[in-house]
Amino acid sequence: MEDFIKIIKNSLSADTFVKLTLSKTRYRTDLQNVYVRMVELKSEANLSFTYHHETKDEVQNFSISEGVERIQLHLLEDFKSANLLLINKNIALETSKKGKTRMMEKATTNEKPERMHNKEKSRFVTADRPYLNHLGITSKDGKVLKSWQSKYKQIDKYIEIIDGLLKQTALPKTIHIVDMGSGKGYLTFALYDYLVNVLDLDVTLTGIELREHLVDFCNDIAKQSNFEKLSFIAQDINDYPAEKIDILIALHACDIATDIALAKGILSEAALIVAAPCCHKQVRKQMAKQNPLQAVLKHGILEERQAEMITDGIRALMLEGNGYAAKVFEFVSSEHTNKNLMIVGTKTQQPEPSAFEQIAQIKAQFGIEEHYLERLMK
Repeated sequence: MEDFIKIIKNSLSADTFVKLTLSKTRYRTDLQNVYVRMVELKSEANLSFTYHHETKDEVQNFSISEGVERIQLHLLEDFKSANLLLINKNIALETSKKGKTRMMEKATTNEKPERMHNKEKSRFVTADRPYLNHLGITSKDGKVLKSWQSKYKQIDKYIEIIDGLLKQTALPKTIHIVDMGSGKGYLTFALYDYLVNVLDLDVTLTGIELREHLVDFCNDIAKQSNFEKLSFIAQDINDYPAEKIDILIALHACDIATDIALAKGILSEAALIVAAPCCHKQVRKQMAKQNPLQAVLKHGILEERQAEMITDGIRALMLEGNGYAAKVFEFVSSEHTNKNLMIVGTKTQQPEPSAFEQIAQIKAQFGIEEHYLERLMK
């Protein structure tokens, strides 16, 4: 054991340390193993410990001396096996049931690892795109402003999601996209730029927004960015005709506005529907005060979350009942926005009739007379 710890210390000093894995716990626990690597934090060397549990991962960072002490403690008390990877050799430490420890060594060649803790992530949206500067997200030299870091990450994650969805969706050569409730257009501009200037697709994108000053603002930026087939119109989404829409986008449309947008997409038989719902008042007002979860739902915040789950769950079922494969997932971490749920429908041409039966059962259980999307689809 002493020799093994000495080797670790020497490898850290000589910068030949690659990684260390601790495994085979000495007692029953949900902790499966620990992965240790050397990282640079604020220009100082540290040891980063990743604790792999059955249901979660936890990361803790320590100074070199503290980290080595923790490794030694883990080997004495928690783990029977250690695998140390150095640049020029691999060393294994094993402790038998009788408590005897043996060390095995073999020569090998490992690449020197990246020491930076926060490596620059490969982005779908690079910070040098001109529209980002026009929107005030980046400086003139293409650097993301500190106060806009979260918005930039949200935009990049959105495009990453869309990119994955497009690979699963059959689309025509000329694609018509409608963004209902486009607001200030952060995600709308990113989508158009990525589809046209990165993927080289033939896209016409229309942003629908009720507030005229935002429509004027976005049209001006579209012009400055030379986005020829991107335009914004001041209109209530209720009044937009459900005609040819290949991709329907509705991000953070409040309450029943999400249902209106979903209905437009379904009725136009859009190949792809992407919605990030916001507010869930319509169902919450109908939820019966007496139901199996009343003891829990007497707490307002829990009632609100239950209403959100039921509202969006029925929306997903309505998509399935109308020939869409539905997915509901977290858009971005709640660290960046609390409006982080996304509902996606991909046209399959195979309606799921049982979806309507399931909707009826849910409504009966919670005393809901009608989901607004049902009314729109009659």
